[in-house]
Amino acid sequence: MTAAQAVCHMTDSLLYGLNRRTIHTRIKPPLPVGVYKWLALNFPTKWPKGVPTTPEMKQGVGGTPPAEFQCDREALLQALDAFAANREDWPPHPIFAGMTTGEWHRWAWLHTDHHLRQFGR
Repeated sequence: MTAAQAVCHMTDSLLYGLNRRTIHTRIKPPLPVGVYKWLALNFPTKWPKGVPTTPEMKQGVGGTPPAEFQCDREALLQALDAFAANREDWPPHPIFAGMTTGEWHRWAWLHTDHHLRQFGR
């Protein structure tokens, strides 16, 4: 994934959480959902590479393709602000199912961190 693709992927994912994009695909985790969600959101390690994503969010499949980097970056920043301000009306996560506001916000931080780390240390 290129930096431009990561920006669009992160934006798409945040917009889904804000009910501005749809996902019809659910991913069955390798462990019971509650256990997998707790581990993903709380285990003190970085997320590994290669965790599956839905086709609707995947670059080159159903995800928004990059256009102009500065515009895509601005869209990501706006989505991050809106996501951080949201406190209700969350959709079910495609892997973790129902999540609280705190869980969605923790997921957003971890997901963003996961992708930004691809281009740094």
